[in-house]
This record gives sequence, structure tokens and C-alpha cells, in this order.
Amino acid sequence: MKFWQHILSKLKGNQKVYVLTVIENFGSSPGRKGFKMLVAEDGFIFGSIGGGVMEFSLVEEVQKLLLEKNQPTFIKKKIHKGNIKNGSGMICSGEQTIAFHCLNSEYISDIQNIINCLLNGEKGTLSLTSNSFYFSHKLIENQFDFQINSNKDWSFIEHIGFRETLYIIGGGHVGVAVSEIFVKLGFYVFVFDNRENLNTLENNSFAHQKLVTDYHTISNYIPQGNSSYVAIMTNKYTDDKLVLGELIKNNYKFIGVLGSIAKLKTMWEVLLKEGFTQDDLDTIHAPIGISIKSETPEEIAVSIAAQVIQIKNRNK
Repeated sequence: MKFWQHILSKLKGNQKVYVLTVIENFGSSPGRKGFKMLVAEDGFIFGSIGGGVMEFSLVEEVQKLLLEKNQPTFIKKKIHKGNIKNGSGMICSGEQTIAFHCLNSEYISDIQNIINCLLNGEKGTLSLTSNSFYFSHKLIENQFDFQINSNKDWSFIEHIGFRETLYIIGGGHVGVAVSEIFVKLGFYVFVFDNRENLNTLENNSFAHQKLVTDYHTISNYIPQGNSSYVAIMTNKYTDDKLVLGELIKNNYKFIGVLGSIAKLKTMWEVLLKEGFTQDDLDTIHAPIGISIKSETPEEIAVSIAAQVIQIKNRNK
């Protein structure tokens, strides 16, 4: 979000801004698809395309271009294998291709639309070619689609907006800590609780959306599919069991329950007696999070984040 807000601010100040975007990468390249950096006329720099001497030299090149009458759109391949043709000066191996687009005040509406998309929890597409840089509400299945036929014939399409949503059921202190870390990880965060005037829910400034609701209807608010992740952490055992019973048969990418082994053992026994199968229970991550002996809400949030990231990125 800050990246696009910085661009908008510069464009509204009638400055030109070069946007550098990694559109292709192989091996252990430090710059990955979608990495971005902006370089403004006044020398302001934000973001990264991989760092190191490569980034420094490209920034210098762009700063010189910004002083010229015309600013071209082009792509440049950098190979991280030392002193060779197209070498980046780095030795980490791998390679990456960067697209360079110079934006001016004519692009204000596109940048504003990207910001609105992110603010409203919507989804869209950023499309880059050798002669265009534009945003639309068209959706693509993957995070990125790209094709490079030549330096003049190429395209890069990127999903804009939140691909994954974390639904936190329980608005207590752990819910706040989990909200904070998952927002930083790029998730849309929705927090539920069944208690009115709950201080920690009301003061949760990290969550994108909050709702007080009856847990018997919780499944109405959580769409099924691979973009939905569920973390159950209510303030009592009976509510944990109620929520899990409502959701366990649904299809989510991830569903986990916070609690001690003893509490969860009891819950499992009750759920089995109520007709749920062991196969149903085996789909649940409980206790939620990887085992790092976490104690504080912040440590618990880290353990949950690590587990979710592992599952989200599996088979990539």
C-alpha cells in the first residue's frame, strides 16, 4: 500500500517516477517476480528489486534517465554470476529481468484505482508491456503471468489485492497479535467475536474487518476455498467446539484451533461422540502453530504465521 501511496504523492506533485518491476527470475536470484522499486525525480527511493550493487547501479541509471527529455520503457536482464555480459556484479547465482516504466501525472487514476482496490479489499490486475502500464478489475488465476519473446515483445500481469484471507474467531489479545503479523504478511484479516463491547476487538486497529456475531452462524461469513484460512481462538472451550463443529465439514486451505493438548483431547472425544470422524479431525491443525514453546500472544502469532506460510507455499 505504501508503495502506491508514495507514487501517487509524487505524481500529484507533478514529478515523474520510474517504477522498476521484476517480471522474471530464476535460481537464487535476490529479486523475485513482483518485487518493485520506485525512483522519483527528487531522488526519493522506495522498495527493492533485490538490493546490492545491482540495485545501486540501476538506480543511478534511472536517475540519469529522469533528467533527460524522454524516458523510455524497457526491460533489462541481470545475471548474478560475477563479471559477465549482463552481469549484475553479484555472485549469488540466478538471474532476473526488470521492467522499467516511467509514470507521470497521466497515470494518477491508475495508481488511485490500485490504492482503492487495496483499501476496499477488492481484487484486480496490473498489466505491464513494452508500451503500457495499467490497472483493471480483470482477475487472473495465478499471482503472476508473464511472457518474454524479445526486448520489445513481452508482457507481465500481476494480481493486485488480497489473495488470501485469514478469519480469526476470537477477538482477544492473541487475536490482536495474529492480526498484526498477518496484515504484514499481506493477508486480508477478518476478526469475529460473540461479545459486545470487547475492548481488544474494538481497539484492534490491524484487522481490515471486525464483526460481533452469534457463532452458530459463523459459516455464513467464511467462504470455502483455497484462499480462506481459519484460526479459532475463542475465550472458552464451549465456543471453540461450537465454531469447529460449524466449520469442520467445510473446505478451507487451513483451519486450526488454539488450545492445550489436554483441552483439545477432550474436544476431540466429544466431537467423535457427536458423529464427526477421525478423518474430519485429522484435517484440523491443533494445537495451532508450529511447536516453538510460545507463551506470549506475539510468540503464538509467530508460530501460527510460520505454520500458515508453510502450508500456503507448499508445492510452489
